[in-house]
Amino acid sequence: MSQYADLTVNGQALWHDLTTTAAFGGTAKGGICRLALSDEDFQVRAWFEQTCKAFGCTVTYDSMGNQFARRAGLQNDLPPIMMGSHLDTQVTGGRFDGILGVLGGIAVLRALHDAGIHTRHPVEVVNWTNEEGARFSPPMLASGVFGGAFTEEFAGSRTDATGITLRQELERGGFVGEEHCGQHPAAAYFELHIEQGPVLEAKGCTIGVVTGVQGMRWHEVVVRGRSAHAGTTPMPMRKDALLVAARMIDQVNAVAQAFAPDGLSTIGIITAFPASSNVVPREVRFTVDLRNPSEAALQGMEEDFLRRMQECAQAADVEVSIMPTWNSPAVHFDKRCVACVRESGKELNYSVQDIVSGAGHDAVYVSRVVPTAMIFVPCWQGISHNEAESATQEDATAGSNVMLHAVLMADQEF
Repeated sequence: MSQYADLTVNGQALWHDLTTTAAFGGTAKGGICRLALSDEDFQVRAWFEQTCKAFGCTVTYDSMGNQFARRAGLQNDLPPIMMGSHLDTQVTGGRFDGILGVLGGIAVLRALHDAGIHTRHPVEVVNWTNEEGARFSPPMLASGVFGGAFTEEFAGSRTDATGITLRQELERGGFVGEEHCGQHPAAAYFELHIEQGPVLEAKGCTIGVVTGVQGMRWHEVVVRGRSAHAGTTPMPMRKDALLVAARMIDQVNAVAQAFAPDGLSTIGIITAFPASSNVVPREVRFTVDLRNPSEAALQGMEEDFLRRMQECAQAADVEVSIMPTWNSPAVHFDKRCVACVRESGKELNYSVQDIVSGAGHDAVYVSRVVPTAMIFVPCWQGISHNEAESATQEDATAGSNVMLHAVLMADQEF
């Protein structure tokens, strides 16, 4: 155990910060609608900057509007130990997804500041721009640029539903910094998050040591049949695109079942044309989300999925086209960072278990260029991306304490 064994974050202050920031875009049902680079996001960004400066931090932006709050270290030529997540939410988002990682980082800064502790490395908290992808798609855009997955030109050109680009909104908010995104050095990165799933709560476990993130592949499927009059066209003579799509959707579920227990498949969006109650649909579009923690198994799932779609189309004599829209390979986090999290959790006497993240996070892309690990805490019934999302003060504090000690451990070992 380190010389700082008794050091803990201020859980009441952390909870107060969670309550305060929930007002920026707060909804009537107790959730948050704070889309990336909206006016509400501008407000919480200003709060973040003001709060961190009160602890003696400097706050800077890179060219993608990522915010870095830096507390100086004893050796400021060393790259910083970073913590963070995101402040933007889904349209009907909760009060913990993303922001807990930022506010937990602030709680760590507060603990170091109040105790007068000076780390070797500088310590930073980062707010990544547009993690959710709810306004500008795809998700994790700015951390993706940071990690080299996207070009800055691509990210800046993404538009919202009204045609406004991400770059335009960065400029409107004054968030375009001089430092090119991806040029910011870091020795290690830790991200605290609610699990967004039911495993930790079901097992009565406080800390999830995240060893990696499962791979994800998205596709858009387009089924093309033939429009026909619903009252005059005999059933055997129809090419009903929606009927075929229904069979395909059942087969998408079968793909996950064939790769149980780790395989997952989801249909999130279905659109039929011409969308008339008395016309046989000529075209149906639907999205497919395939996930697996094993990249080899995920490849097998994708091949099985493509085969099943073609077989359904051929059997019904309709056309099908399948376009991949996103591919996020399985991630395995840095063993040293994971060990810092695991050992910190054990030394603080929390119940600890290894876990693989089912959702994507900024840590996925950051891990490409910086040694990275994540910390999970339980959330009520595993509910997330929902206004009912909830976590306890005790668990939020526990996760922040683990991050504090993981940072202190990494400060000595990196």
